[in-house]
Amino acid sequence: MLADRGEPAWFLIEAMADDLFDRLGFLRLQPARILAEGFGASVFCESPWEHDACFDGGWQHDFDDPLPYTSATYDLAASVNSLGTVNDLVGALIQMRELLVPGGLAMASFVGGQSLGKLRRAMFEAEPDRAAPRMHPMIDPRSCPELLGRAGWADPVVDSYTLTARYSSLDRLVQDLREQALGNVLATAAPPLGRSGLERARAAFLAQADADGKVSETFEIITLTGRRSTISL
Repeated sequence: MLADRGEPAWFLIEAMADDLFDRLGFLRLQPARILAEGFGASVFCESPWEHDACFDGGWQHDFDDPLPYTSATYDLAASVNSLGTVNDLVGALIQMRELLVPGGLAMASFVGGQSLGKLRRAMFEAEPDRAAPRMHPMIDPRSCPELLGRAGWADPVVDSYTLTARYSSLDRLVQDLREQALGNVLATAAPPLGRSGLERARAAFLAQADADGKVSETFEIITLTGRRSTISL
């Protein structure tokens, strides 16, 4: 459980990266050529491996557009804090698979559908007469096995876990989300919330506080792993 922090909020990205590194350690995999993509991809520049890995930093891309990299090139394709907001998730998963050499590993971690329940409730209560789309849809982990199958990932695994952060204000939560590239990314912007709506949202958020006055908000982290098959179909 995490409390309010004074420094820039990277706790979700750090948790995703730690989890991915733990999984690589369990697999005893030391990839020589890595494509790291997504807002949190820079964590792979601080790899714990003691060898000369080649990193192609693709964090300016989000797999909604074709990546300027050659197919069948990488031992590891990793996406950190990105796949939860792409328009075509299956297409993104196919791109990751195609970038791998046969037997190469794909890993992705992102915020899932059971996240931010108290923020969602506060936003609904802020606009009881005209709820606006202020949060992008999030992925349910139960849908992921089918999506990985459609994308052709071999040996697919879907895991999820939760983190809880505690907040003394709605504004601090929103700041944390923005600092971790988790703000609203919908193509069509919602109309302004307005001062009165913002005050209602703040009050509705704090109305869900624990006895100490802080709100416990939940983040679900989904992690996908799989490989490119060594068998040509």
